[in-house]
Formats: sequence, C-alpha cells, structure tokens
Amino acid sequence: MASRVIPVDPFDLVIFGGTGDLARRKILPALFRRFCAGQMEEGTRIIGAARSQMDDVEYRAFVAEALLEFNSGHSGCEPGTIKRFQKTLSYVTLDARGEEGWDALAAKMHPGRVRAFYFSVGPSLFSDLAQRLHQYGMADHDARIVVEKPFGRDLATAQALNRSLAEHFDESQIYRIDHYLGKETVQNLMALRFGNMLFEPLWNSRYVDHIQITVAETVGVGGRGEYYDRAGAMRDMVQNHLMQLLCLIAMEPPAKFDPDAVRDEKLKVIRALGEVGRDDLVRGQYLADHEKPGYLEHVENPDSITESFIAMKLNVINWRWAGTPFYLRTGKRLSDRASEIAVVFKEAPHNIFTEDTGRHRNILTIRLQPNEGIDLDVTIKEPGPGGMRLVDVPLDMTFSEALGPDADDAADAYERLIMDVVRGNQTLFMRGDEVEAAWAWTDPIIASWEARGDKPIPYATGSFGPEDALALLHRSGRKWREIRA
Repeated sequence: MASRVIPVDPFDLVIFGGTGDLARRKILPALFRRFCAGQMEEGTRIIGAARSQMDDVEYRAFVAEALLEFNSGHSGCEPGTIKRFQKTLSYVTLDARGEEGWDALAAKMHPGRVRAFYFSVGPSLFSDLAQRLHQYGMADHDARIVVEKPFGRDLATAQALNRSLAEHFDESQIYRIDHYLGKETVQNLMALRFGNMLFEPLWNSRYVDHIQITVAETVGVGGRGEYYDRAGAMRDMVQNHLMQLLCLIAMEPPAKFDPDAVRDEKLKVIRALGEVGRDDLVRGQYLADHEKPGYLEHVENPDSITESFIAMKLNVINWRWAGTPFYLRTGKRLSDRASEIAVVFKEAPHNIFTEDTGRHRNILTIRLQPNEGIDLDVTIKEPGPGGMRLVDVPLDMTFSEALGPDADDAADAYERLIMDVVRGNQTLFMRGDEVEAAWAWTDPIIASWEARGDKPIPYATGSFGPEDALALLHRSGRKWREIRA
C-alpha cells in the first residue's frame, strides 16, 4: 500500500549547527529522503550554518559523506540522487553570538516563501539566534523556528527560554520538536483511539486496570556523560518523551484534529497529574560488567547520584482515570531495546469456565520500536480435546506485514516533523504552556529526592532494572510486562 506524497511549495531551511552530529545523523538524511520521495519542489534550498570555515563545495561533500554513512538502510533513492540533492545545498560560516555571516545569510533568503530555521545547537544559543534573526530582518511572518530539547532543565529556565523566544517570534512560529511524537505508531495511537468506536467506550477506569509505558535502551550513556549527568533519566526522558506518550493515551477526545485543540487536551492531562510519593518512585544506576563500563565510568563525578533508570506509579486525577494507575519506566543498559505502551484491561467479572483456573486479560500493546505495530491479546479456547481450557493469543498488526513493504520505507520521525514545520502544522509539537506545566509537575519530584539525599539503586547491565521497581506493581498484585524487542 504505497503512501501518497504531497509536494510542498519551495522553501528555505537553515540548519544552525549544520555540521553537527544531529544534522549529520538525523536532519540531513531526513531531508534527503523527502527529496527522494519527490516532496520537495524545485527551488527548495537547504542552508547549513555553523562556525566551521567551509564553502558550498566543501559542505556538499560533507553532506554526501553523511548520507552515505547514515542513509544506507533506506531504499527509494535512485543512483545519482545525491548529486541532485547537493544542488539544493549551500553554506554560511556564522557566529551565533557575533556578527559574522549574518548579512550573508539574510541575502540568501527568498521573500514571500516559508523559511524555517532549525536550531540544532545547545539551548544556550537559542536566545542569541532568535535575536539575530530578528535583528537581520529574517524573523518575518513567514519564518518558523525549530528548537530541540532540552527545553530548560526546570520550570524557571523553561519560562526564561519561552520568554526569550517570544520576544522575537509568535507562539505559532515556534516548533518545539520531540521526535517521539513523529513516530508512525504514536500518530496511529490517535487514529486507534478516535477513529474506532471499538475502543473509546472502554477507554476509562471502569474497564482499564492499569497502563504501562516503557522506553528501554540497551546502550549506556556513552559520550553524552557530561550532559546526562546533569539531567538524568527524569529530565532526559520522563519530562518530555514519556510525558507526551502519557498525554496521548490519557487525553480526552479533542473537538477536532487541530493543533491547539489537541494540545489543549494534552495540557489538561498534565495539570491533572497527582503527586508522586517516595514509595511510588524507584531510581537506578547501571553497573559495569565484564564487557561494558558502568555509569560512573562514563561521567566525571565518581560519586554521582544521577539516575540512569527510573520507574514510577502515578495517577491522573479526573473522572475518566480515577483509580487506574499509570506505570512509567525508562532506563539504559537494560535487557532489550523496546518502547511500548500497554493498556491492560480488567478481567471478566465472572469466569463461567470452571475447568480453567488461569487469569485472562485483554492487553492492547502499541509498539513504538522496534517492529512498529499494535497487538491485542484476546482469550480463546486452547486447541484440542480435553475440556474448555483457555489461552491468550495476540491479534498482531505489525505494520510491515499488514501494510506491505512500503510500511518499512514510511517516513521516519524527523522526516515527518520537518515537513510539518514547512506546512505549518503544529499538532505534533509542544506548546510553551505545555512544556511549563510538565516542568511544574516534575520539579517537586526531583526536589524531594534531592532534599532527602536519595541515591539510585545499582542494577546489572542486561537486566530489567532494579529489583525494587518490581514492587511498584507487586504491591497491588500486578507485574511489569517483560521487556522484549
């Protein structure tokens, strides 16, 4: 089932930090794949901007090398396409905090067309870039800026960042990107909920026992040690990625599929989150094994108490979800790389099959990675003679199997989100008040464990995390789903 590609009008896209790691690994390959798909009209221009001294020819060679390294797993690009893509590229040597290069960049802008500015740099430069774009006349009504996380490290810094951007850009021009929201399965979650009458009547505490959200990684902190030790799993993953997944699962149906209508409902969920007590939170830190270094070997502070794993139980305090707990967990160096949302429904109120003594529950699982798809566990009779014994089996909709080979080549998160920026669609981007509300909930949790001096619990590489995390569910007779790729 081939997806329909709708070309967009020619646009100018400037990548600040155009020689950086994010540009090489994600942004440029994503743009190239959209070029291969025929979504970019002739005349579109992509401009790299960074401090490195480089001309257009050198930058085109740099990009070609990046595409050969990071685009090898994608098909659909004919031989010679890289050379055609290179014609869209140019480069400006630029100082974000000085004046060098800004006149040259402004001269490259086409009047009357969408111009997007991707801030693929550290948050400390966001305000400077916004101010320079305004100063040099590029922050007009056709301009949009894309900012990567982290959006601050607490409520105060997030508010300051929002204020600085608002001095030069309207909220409708600011795209706070979270690549998790660009995943095909995340968007299918909204289609599943609001496009099928089957689930919505059951989507509440009367029928749902609990919900688990898991984002597990097998990699360690690696070269991100300096940043990660200041952030930890709570700031790096829970406050943004897992929070967004929680909002999409728990939110009320919006009146229409409109950016502000969707984000209004997500904001209500964040504001309805209850406090998280000490007994409802587990923090961990991975140990070294005979092959891989531990967390403390990746960071400068040998006594660091920053968490690489976190699990928590929380409640959404409203009529729909009163009494239904949500369990979140994320960590590094776990047994498998897997991201999923599991909606665990309650058991049937009465088991009429006296020969069957098992416990059976319907579980709707939305797999984000790997093998994107949706499973629904249903209970059937076990085949064969011998009575009415029941067994749970999955109704599996792996996208690559259900939708054909084109599903494997579907646009990835960065492709989709960048094109949404060009089209002016903010549905999958966070609004400023949404970010601030998330920090307002997160800050007291962090402050409480810092005040107590709590230390993370060591856990073995390749495990499911600290054993204490199991107790979050065991206390109520529940258990975590096994992490599996």
